[in-house]
Amino acid sequence: MPYDRILVVDDEETIREIVSSMLKGANFQSRQASSGVEALSILESGEEFDLVLSDLMMAEMDGIALLEHSKERFPDMPFVMVTAMNDISVALQALRNGAYDYLLKPFEREQLLATVRRALENRRLKRENDAYRTNLEALVTARTQQWKNALGELEKSYDITLAALGDALDLKDAETEGHSKRVTAYTIAIAKKMGLPKEEISIIARGAFLHDIGKMAIPDDILRKPGKLTEEETGIMREHAYSGYKIVSKIPFLVEAAEIVYSHQERFDGLGYPRGLKGDEIPLGARIFSIADTLDAMTSDRPYRPAQTFAAARKEIQDWAGRQFDPEIVAVFLEMPDKIWEDLRDDIKGPSPPTKPPSPPKPPSPTKPPSPTKM
Repeated sequence: MPYDRILVVDDEETIREIVSSMLKGANFQSRQASSGVEALSILESGEEFDLVLSDLMMAEMDGIALLEHSKERFPDMPFVMVTAMNDISVALQALRNGAYDYLLKPFEREQLLATVRRALENRRLKRENDAYRTNLEALVTARTQQWKNALGELEKSYDITLAALGDALDLKDAETEGHSKRVTAYTIAIAKKMGLPKEEISIIARGAFLHDIGKMAIPDDILRKPGKLTEEETGIMREHAYSGYKIVSKIPFLVEAAEIVYSHQERFDGLGYPRGLKGDEIPLGARIFSIADTLDAMTSDRPYRPAQTFAAARKEIQDWAGRQFDPEIVAVFLEMPDKIWEDLRDDIKGPSPPTKPPSPPKPPSPTKPPSPTKM
């Protein structure tokens, strides 16, 4: 086991020799310095010591100055100051500046050794504590990464389940086959353009994908009815937003996404349903989705009308900014070229909308929202 090394600093050679002899008798190694300047030079040379035992009152550089200079370079190095009775106030100042302890002259051998051992033990404990903290931080970092990996795998499994639910809905409502995937891709593109954080985009994407999940609870004779719905049937169809919310909100992982499902038929001017939310009362994800939903609905074939161009859908969305749609999000949407939507649609293998518009549609009524989807 290596011996602890102590630097003995004193401008009186006799005292240095006596102290070094006491330390040697207790199996400590020591080196002597006749001044604070010499001691600092020795420390800065790279020679390692476990403790500095320094006189307080010395010419050139006193013990306080040596302590201050050394602590800048060697903050963990313990210092024990040696002083006369009438310099106790200065010794206390040394303690405030970082010294571990002080010894009053004259001192006995056992006093010296006891103080040195306490200082060295204190240093050892500090090092062990630092090592423990470093290891603990590394362990926490590793466990956190394991947790993130596990959570990522869990999210993947959830998303696979959600995809299966979306496919099931497509089978039930063939009219909007592929709609959930396309509208989710469009919603993500707008959210990214807005600079939203990745975590928030993931929540919004899940809400967009599941927006129509409540239609699973709508009777087939209403959901698949080719003609216009009656007033009573319209009321039943409108229940799908709340039905979807009840389904999705039961899953803790999807609680935030459930709010988008609940609000996806709300309008910016407050004339939507089921709660008549207005402006910022509508979750941000639902406001983004509303634009993506209209974009896909207008550029997809329906039994009651052919698909329109992206340009036509863009104009329709622009015309309804501030009424059906959040005008600030519309402004972001309008900055995005049609090529983005065409590429996303191709990636999902959806039917491409026409490159030329069909015969001009009748302008929408100023008192009613556009009707891009059945409900």
